[in-house]
Amino acid sequence: MISGSKKLILATRKSPLALAQTTMVAAHLGAKLGVETEQLRIVTTGDKQTEWSLEQRGGKGLFTSELESALLRGEADVAVHSSKDLPGDMPAGLAIAGYMPRADARDVLVVRNGVATPKLVATSSPRRRLQLLAQAPGTEFTTIRGNVDTRLRKIATDQLADATVLAAAGLARLGIKDWPGAEFRPFAFEQMVPAVGQAAIAIQCRTADAAKFAAVFDAPTARALSVERAFQNALGGGCHTAFAAHVSGTTLHLFHENIGYRSEALAEADFAAPAATATRVLKKLGLM
Repeated sequence: MISGSKKLILATRKSPLALAQTTMVAAHLGAKLGVETEQLRIVTTGDKQTEWSLEQRGGKGLFTSELESALLRGEADVAVHSSKDLPGDMPAGLAIAGYMPRADARDVLVVRNGVATPKLVATSSPRRRLQLLAQAPGTEFTTIRGNVDTRLRKIATDQLADATVLAAAGLARLGIKDWPGAEFRPFAFEQMVPAVGQAAIAIQCRTADAAKFAAVFDAPTARALSVERAFQNALGGGCHTAFAAHVSGTTLHLFHENIGYRSEALAEADFAAPAATATRVLKKLGLM
């Protein structure tokens, strides 16, 4: 196990949410391992290219690759990611050390005050767009980029759209319970299946160091995400595909653009063999 004399360097994005999450991880590592930590703050390609459409560019690795490079070069000991930003495949030499306990994984519809039924919703996510259309077929879409505060302001103050969709966990980690001029309406999982890994903070490390962190992080979160990521890997899903998988207890919530929403009960054997579970369910649903 890592000794208290070793300072750990944590690679992180510079966004307010990323820094809040990294502070949580630093406190956790300090409590569990007695180590000092230091942040290596990195601006990723996705952060620099604020005008890019993540849907058109694919989004894959745009918020993670620079952090992974820092790990591979030995400039950082771990990298802190929003799990939903991690592509299904991982660079050789890197592994997921573990996850922080998962927060509220729901998506939240943020609606400008006075709007009963949003007509124009700002989201670039195909997953969110198609699930919204299933509930309100006449919905139209636009895109806004920026951190959480910026997006909230663009809805409530600038009125660039009637609504947007944000992750409940991100709002909570930033301490945002409400916002002047906007109303928060959380979705049920049956209405809006979250992205794979949503609300979980992933800690990535070099493969050689993975054993050092084996008992440090949250086992129930790792158990759920092993199944979700197996579906992601089986489908090769990126930002182009309207796909989502979320495990809540022993229930798998699944959304795919070809079939809509489905749910499956999971047995203990399904958690023990995530790849086989993904193959079985996807074949059953006609997606493989």
